[in-house]
Amino acid sequence: MSRRALKVGLILPMFSGDPGKVLGAARAAEDLGFDGVFAFDHFFPPGASPDRPALEAFTTLAAIAATTERVALGTLVTRAVLRPAGLLAKMTSTIDTISGGRMILGIGTGDPIDRPEHLAFGFPNLTVSERRAHLEETVTALKSLFGGRSFDGGQYHPPMSGPLVPAPPQGDSLPVWIGAQADDVVRMAGRVADGWNGWGSSPQDFKRKADLMAEEASNSGRHAEATWAGIVLVGEDEDEATKLQTARAERGMSDGVAWSGPADRFAEHLHHLAEAGATWAIMVLAGPAGRRELLAERVLPELDVT
Repeated sequence: MSRRALKVGLILPMFSGDPGKVLGAARAAEDLGFDGVFAFDHFFPPGASPDRPALEAFTTLAAIAATTERVALGTLVTRAVLRPAGLLAKMTSTIDTISGGRMILGIGTGDPIDRPEHLAFGFPNLTVSERRAHLEETVTALKSLFGGRSFDGGQYHPPMSGPLVPAPPQGDSLPVWIGAQADDVVRMAGRVADGWNGWGSSPQDFKRKADLMAEEASNSGRHAEATWAGIVLVGEDEDEATKLQTARAERGMSDGVAWSGPADRFAEHLHHLAEAGATWAIMVLAGPAGRRELLAERVLPELDVT
């Protein structure tokens, strides 16, 4: 019996504003053998005008939970300041219940590019140090509530006795991943969360940060997993990959593609990430239609081991 050396997930097309397209993408990912589907949590696309469409992450994931059977589903990532911790715990727990224990909560502090959303919808704007302290306290509160324990309160959140009923099927094993670039927040993931997600990192930089997280987790008597995400542009072969890259450059697209090239070399890249400590690779698929199918046919089988 085979298993996958590295789990592979896809980012859903939340910025289409089209629920049917998103649900169809989730079902297609499941049918094609991907391991998970993940939602950005933005009220409009980062850097875009507020009148650009975006679906709300948690309500969309609830619909996906009810219409899929196998894939993991989660946020990548929600900002901790967008919802009170108790509400976030209840929403996450409910999706875990609907899905039968398939929910993953990716969470982070947010970035300066998110500020227009905060201004448009009245979310708080904290300093960098405040956002980090708030995130750590939020994760601590969530893990307590997921495990059926009360939270005593802190600087940013009041006491919460709970309980969450129904309880999440995964209990306090419901994975909470912290998305981060800064070393201090990567260490925080090792200290209080179940994992870290590194966006767009090279295998070398990913390994350095994964080692930081693992060291912090070990010092705290814990284990946490390292996960990777990024935008990828995969071609059928070298020629198509080059043409796709050229076309993006001619259109002035500078959205930070983390990797580009032919399908056979992408499988090699994923192996390098696994060797660097990654347990998941989650991607935005750039390029024309048919990329899901291309990866399912040419890349996923290369990750299976007996």
